[in-house]
Amino acid sequence: MVGEAADGSAAVELYRELKPDLVTMDITMPNKDGLAALKEIMAIDASASVVMISALGQERYVREAILSGAKSFIVKPFDESSLISIVESIQG
Repeated sequence: MVGEAADGSAAVELYRELKPDLVTMDITMPNKDGLAALKEIMAIDASASVVMISALGQERYVREAILSGAKSFIVKPFDESSLISIVESIQG
C-alpha cells in the first residue's frame, strides 16, 4: 500500500493508518516539518524505517534526523540508483 501526505501532520496520521514498510519524507513541509513528524512516527513505532530527503544538506539536519531514528538521509538532487541502494540496504 502506498500513501502520500501533503504535510508533516498528515504524514504522521497516514503512518498510523497504513503502517508502511518504508517512509520517505522531506525535511521541509508545511504545518509540521519532517524532523518533528519523524520524531512522532518513531514514538508510534520505534522500528519504523524512515529515510529523510531534503535539499538542506547541512550536517546538523543529517545528525538530528539520524539521532531521531531515521535509517538514512539523502540530499536532493539525487539519482534514482542512490535511492534504490538506500532502500535495498534498509529492507535487506
